[in-house]
Amino acid sequence: MEFSIFGNADINVWVNALGYFGIALIIFAETGLFFCFFLPGDSLLFAAGFLASRNVLNIYWLLPLLVMAAFAGYWAGYLIGVYLEHRLERKADTWYFKKSYLVRSHAFYQKYGKITLLIGRFVPVARSFIPLIAGIATMPSWTYTLFNFLGAILWVGLMTLLGYYLGAIIPDSGVYFWLIIFAIIIVLIAPTIIKKYRKGV
Repeated sequence: MEFSIFGNADINVWVNALGYFGIALIIFAETGLFFCFFLPGDSLLFAAGFLASRNVLNIYWLLPLLVMAAFAGYWAGYLIGVYLEHRLERKADTWYFKKSYLVRSHAFYQKYGKITLLIGRFVPVARSFIPLIAGIATMPSWTYTLFNFLGAILWVGLMTLLGYYLGAIIPDSGVYFWLIIFAIIIVLIAPTIIKKYRKGV
């Protein structure tokens, strides 16, 4: 679970002090460096959008910058995964690692890699490990690049614009933050679940 920043009365001051570069750096680190999983990605995007609705930040600068940060972060995580995969390939099986794990991760990303890159960003903690495992699973780079880019647009766009528009409509929209996140995930995965259910019928 990431930190919630909406309990802080000085959220406007905090995010404004970070500035564009600081916000982008946190998004890059949280998405690309698995050990930064605790950083507040979702809530930071929402808060940035909220501040943009108050003209503290410029939404036209904010959106492309944060999309690029999220895209670059996932590429960094992917490259770390590729590096680790080369090392793991040469590693003998142990009690905590078996080469069959690599085979399983490869099979998973062949089947679910695209949808994982699209909706996995909305799941805190998990999104920090998705690019790492994609690299370890040697997901094809062109496929990864495309769905990484689409996923970055989807995640940054939805979270930031939700903060932007809901902030203008609902003064205390931060109170409903996790309900909003849950609703987004349900809407995104519902078509896949329905499709699989119909195939099974």
